[in-house]
Amino acid sequence: MIRKLRLKFVAISMALVTAVLAAVFFSVYFSVERNIAELSSQVLHRVIQDPSYTQGRNGMTQPDFSITIGGDRVLLPYFTVDVWGGTAYITGGTYSNLEDTETLQAILEDCLSRAGDEGIISQYRLRYLRQDNGLYEKLAFVDMSMEMAVLHRIMRSYLAIALAALLVLLGISVLLSRWATRPVEKAWRQQRQFLSDASHELKTPLTVILSNAELLETADLADKPARWADNIHSEARQMKRLVEEMLTLARADNMVRTAVLAEVSLSDIAADCALAFEPVAFEAGKPLRYQLAEDAVVLGDEDKLRQLVSVLLDNAIKYGADSQPIAMSLEKTDRQVRLTVSNAGAPIPPEQLKRLFERFYRADDSRGEKSGLGLGLPIARTIAQEHKGTLKAESDGAGTRFIYTMALKK
Repeated sequence: MIRKLRLKFVAISMALVTAVLAAVFFSVYFSVERNIAELSSQVLHRVIQDPSYTQGRNGMTQPDFSITIGGDRVLLPYFTVDVWGGTAYITGGTYSNLEDTETLQAILEDCLSRAGDEGIISQYRLRYLRQDNGLYEKLAFVDMSMEMAVLHRIMRSYLAIALAALLVLLGISVLLSRWATRPVEKAWRQQRQFLSDASHELKTPLTVILSNAELLETADLADKPARWADNIHSEARQMKRLVEEMLTLARADNMVRTAVLAEVSLSDIAADCALAFEPVAFEAGKPLRYQLAEDAVVLGDEDKLRQLVSVLLDNAIKYGADSQPIAMSLEKTDRQVRLTVSNAGAPIPPEQLKRLFERFYRADDSRGEKSGLGLGLPIARTIAQEHKGTLKAESDGAGTRFIYTMALKK
């Protein structure tokens, strides 16, 4: 799917670029053609007014019947003809050996048969202008060969530049398609992984529920043990919790804001969570030590912030080293508050550390207990993002630390 999306992106980009270049190409072509035609027409009007040599300071000179193309002066071949009755006389020009030739006769017949005073004789590549002087008719002709050659040369250059630009833009489009589809590819990969992991997580409780239900159905009424019903209830609660957490993440993916922001004390929230987890940490043989700054007032959702702190404490207790304390601190600066939850233990490899916030991800067995669903840390990061804060993980020889930072209430 991603490959098709990239191909579609490149195809659309190149189609738009080609359309723009084609529009520019044809605009330039017709603009240059019109400009050269206007210059040739100006030469025709000058020729028909005075095709003869004139007396200058340094002797006999010829009027300037050239045009400027690309900064260069170009002299266009021309000739003029006076028609008296049925007789034609060449009165000037740069052509030779045209007098009384079949070519001249064919040119004049073609020209005189036309209705317009100005036009083109394509067969001979001539542009003409007619002027009726009463007793006779004067005709001026300018050769178009040089005009067409210059036009074609310019257009070939523009076409080569356009083709080179297309190739360069094709390469850029391919690179941009990879860059543009990278988030889609990541989301698609995460979605597939999410569905696979969710199916796996749901499979186990469903299997337990079905097995216990079958046992209840086949057992005698007097012999139905309560523990089978307890197993069903326990696994059903596990499924309910899993579905609720998946729903929380799905809402976050759809950018549905569920947090109700109000002025709350993060100090009180952290203290309440610490008191609630002290017995849990004690039973696990990992005493909880905490040092909390007072009056850390923030703008947030109390329930969600409590969930975030609980996730970090629960994670530290589960994966902390045996008989080693769990530490939690809350520090204030001028503008921010920082909550740090740390536990001793073996350092987490960098390739695993960057995946801790992925859904359903749980590190290897060296980290100890893995009874969770692998959704706690992703939910904690989602809550942090909802509060415009940051949640990051650090790990070294001293242990693992989760650091949550958010702005203080102004």
